[in-house]
Amino acid sequence: MRRYQHTQVGYAILFILLLSMLLVTYLMSLYSFHLIPLIVLIILGICLILFATLTVSIQGDILELRFGPGAIRKKFLLREIESCRTVKNSWIYGWGIHLTPHGWLYNASGLSAVEIRMKNGKGYRIGTDEPENLERAIRYSLPMH
Repeated sequence: MRRYQHTQVGYAILFILLLSMLLVTYLMSLYSFHLIPLIVLIILGICLILFATLTVSIQGDILELRFGPGAIRKKFLLREIESCRTVKNSWIYGWGIHLTPHGWLYNASGLSAVEIRMKNGKGYRIGTDEPENLERAIRYSLPMH
């Protein structure tokens, strides 16, 4: 069974969300209680838990992406992947999960990614701080290997 697993920490996301939470908490301490800042604080905390890390793993015939503890995940059947290559994302693409001109992006930090093209024509980019290792692991795990 082929295996690969790597977790990337989104230090910028951590810093920005923690700083935002501290600012909201400070502002809440200056003024009387309001529900809206509390809701904002809760939303920031949930985002911190959900998006601070991105784990990419290959086990058996599945390539899996998991943000944070795994509530947000995406699985790909390796036999459905047509190709993969290391790419650099534009800084405009940012972090998180969203659609880009190249397909869906899953990214916790940085600009490096591995782009996979599916046999159905769809494209995905997987952000990683070790793109060469991830590309090699995917290539090695493809059924044609």
